[in-house]
Amino acid sequence: MSTRPAHSSRRRAAPAPAMALYEQVKDFIARRIQQGLWRTGDRLPSENELVSQFGISRMTVNRALRELVQQGRIVRVAGVGSFVAEDRPQSTLLQIANLASEIRQRGHDYRCDLLAVERVPATLEVAAALELRTGASVFHSLCIHREDGVPVQLEDRHVNPRQVPGFAAQDFARMPPSEYLVRNVPFDQIEHVVDAVMPGARQAALLEMSPQEPCLLLTRRTWSRAVPITVVRCLHPATRYRLGSRFRADGNPLAG
Repeated sequence: MSTRPAHSSRRRAAPAPAMALYEQVKDFIARRIQQGLWRTGDRLPSENELVSQFGISRMTVNRALRELVQQGRIVRVAGVGSFVAEDRPQSTLLQIANLASEIRQRGHDYRCDLLAVERVPATLEVAAALELRTGASVFHSLCIHREDGVPVQLEDRHVNPRQVPGFAAQDFARMPPSEYLVRNVPFDQIEHVVDAVMPGARQAALLEMSPQEPCLLLTRRTWSRAVPITVVRCLHPATRYRLGSRFRADGNPLAG
């Protein structure tokens, strides 16, 4: 009686795809920085040294270094070499801008249309952002900022009542919610996240724009002593508004 060789029922895992040569160089440098073997200001091996070490072309090494520069991991000085870049937190990239002042400084008219100030139960997303339980009562405000009558920002804000108990009692016709909070509620941490998004139908209608036009969405959270104060989603039509900052080489914003 003949027998057949037994075959294992387990499938062999497919081998992991080989890492591209330039990615190997990037990974080598990034790991040494992450492990603290190379610190801020340390000089990296030269291109020739990396070519010799990895046995690859100078063009491949150059691509790896170029992408590390773009990612902010290293800096390159012509004729000198490559160095580990200073690690700067995200919060230094954007400050809380006074939109009304920016518009008026351009010589244009500013107006804020207040659409809602109310108390609402926190959705799952809002509760997570404010570190509250889902359904907890929070303040909500909605307003449109206009430049020469044209909407440039839809501000959708939720506020922690424990941090700002008198929020809903303010006269926001005199001072918009964002300006009131900056002037009257101390904060010590800011988080900014910027996304490219498409507006919803109601958002597009409020911003008087086509739903097919893209927007820039700036989501901001602030804290005081590790307790969240507010989370706000500022939606800008991409054709009408730009987000940016100018800084000195030490990372501090220029005055004005």
